[in-house]
Amino acid sequence: QVQLVESGGGLVQAGGSLRLSCAASRTLSSINAMGWYRQAPGKQRDLVASITESGSTYYAESVKGRFTISRDNAKNTVYLQMNNLKPEDTAVYYCAADRGHTLTPRDYWGQGTQVTVSS
Repeated sequence: QVQLVESGGGLVQAGGSLRLSCAASRTLSSINAMGWYRQAPGKQRDLVASITESGSTYYAESVKGRFTISRDNAKNTVYLQMNNLKPEDTAVYYCAADRGHTLTPRDYWGQGTQVTVSS
């Protein structure tokens, strides 16, 4: 079993930046894919960005050029750097991990961290 703990959420003004972190309870070498999803009130949970062990990445169209996902296997941590934030980025952000080679990780989930972007 893998436990994921997110941090780094908060309140920021539009145009600002935040960096989310997701620490895994075991070495990322046993995990292939990691990713970030988000869910706004009344909406479905959508994939924002993901990264495989080999470094392949996926970004939702709405965040391309603004968000960057990265992983540090030595620290068992995945990051989501979010720049030029917009009010529509407001949501609970969830970290996810998968044992398989996929860009839609779903095996394990964190508890979520709130990101609020004010206009």
